[in-house]
This record gives sequence, structure tokens and C-alpha cells, in this order.
Amino acid sequence: MTIKYWLMKSEPNTYSIDDLAAQADKTTCWEGVRNYQARNLLRDEIAVGDQVLFYHSACKQPAVVGTAVVSKAGYPDPFQFDPKSKYFDPKSDPENPRWYVVDITLETKFERPVMLAELRERAGIKGMALLQKGSRLSVQPVRKKEFDTIMKMAGNV
Repeated sequence: MTIKYWLMKSEPNTYSIDDLAAQADKTTCWEGVRNYQARNLLRDEIAVGDQVLFYHSACKQPAVVGTAVVSKAGYPDPFQFDPKSKYFDPKSDPENPRWYVVDITLETKFERPVMLAELRERAGIKGMALLQKGSRLSVQPVRKKEFDTIMKMAGNV
């Protein structure tokens, strides 16, 4: 099995790396994704053992703040069927679910986050999806070289 690498964005005021660290088992489902391209990655591509860069977005200092590992492959997002959930989708059918989640487990919270501005300055990762104009995807693939570079930048290698 080949390990793949991903970046998952979360707004820290909604769900931060500290929220993940506070979970008893340091695990959460990555729910609420409502973009079909990202959904397809969650459903079809992301596998147990894959590595994740945890990214804080839509905040004063966007940054990669840590890593996680995929601990459960794609399965139907249970919140799409819950009328009390903000992620409820009345058009989603349990026989043919529209939305998917994966479970991730915290591996490392960086002592020093790697800021978006720093990433933009690093020559070796200029092609990274995160750095492309108009890139808004909340779940996106990362090349191993990009993952390794960010780990070095964070001082975690």
C-alpha cells in the first residue's frame, strides 16, 4: 500500500488542532465537507495510513499547525441525515449517500506553525495546490516532497 499525503483545512474557530488534541482518543471524523471534488477524495482516494497536514484557514495567520493520520477510510457522513445538524442535507439518500467523511487521528502538533507566508516563499513547493491562485478546496492532495519540506520547516524531521 502506497501512503498518500493530504492537506485538510479547518477554521480554528470552528475546529482547531487543539480541539483534536482534546479528544480522548485524539480522533475525529472530518465532517461537513460539501464540495463534490473534496467529497470524491474522501470517498475514493483517502485511505487508512495516509498522512495529513492539518491547516488552519480563514484566520489571522493561516498555517500548517500539525499532522494527523487517516485512521478510518471514507464512509457516509452521518450528519447529512440528521435534521438537527448544520450539515443536514434533505436531498441525501441513505441508500446513495451524497457526502462522506474519514477519521483522522492526531500525530503531531507543531511547536512552531508553518505560516502560509513562509510556504509562499519556499521555492521547492511553489506548485503546491494550497499556493495556487483560487485554490479553495478544503481537502487537497499533497506531494511527498511538499509534505517532507513542510515537516522540515516545522522542525519535525
